[in-house]
Amino acid sequence: MDDLVKQAMAKWPNVPNCYGWLGLSARGDWYLRDDAAQAAGPFAGEGASPASKGSRLEHAKLIEFIGRNYLSDEDGRWFFQNGPQRVYVELEATPLIARLLPDNTVQDHRGEQLNIQRCLMDEEGHLYLDCNEGIARLHTQDIAGALPLVEVGLWVPQMLVQASLEQRFEYCKSPLNKKPTTPA
Repeated sequence: MDDLVKQAMAKWPNVPNCYGWLGLSARGDWYLRDDAAQAAGPFAGEGASPASKGSRLEHAKLIEFIGRNYLSDEDGRWFFQNGPQRVYVELEATPLIARLLPDNTVQDHRGEQLNIQRCLMDEEGHLYLDCNEGIARLHTQDIAGALPLVEVGLWVPQMLVQASLEQRFEYCKSPLNKKPTTPA
């Protein structure tokens, strides 16, 4: 977490949390969801639409800032600590999106190295990596690159049901719908 963020948290300890304004797509892109996007429906899942997704962030420095200050709480809700305010993130898939690099190492959408424990596959053919850092869905553009790793046995996908991911890996796709069990 950035030092400036820590300083702001100390200076203003009681800023209300923010919900619904930021989303992370299954391709690792951040989306800003203004009032109109939120009114158009949920970020992901049933009832979601292009209008409800919001505007894709493209400002590199802002994306880096969000990535450096992206954390989870004890209830499995992921958030961006924006100064003194927690901005809870709506997830399209998983809290981390994995990218396969040419040397067969894996980074998440923030550029952080992932330490893979095992490979998983759901009924739709999406690959997930159970990592020390959390559960990550492999970016769709990297599926073809992962096939040789599967063929030689470096990754041995274990089947799972997509609907079981949140509970099994203890994260929350829509923090707005999950009330905290402990104070923020």
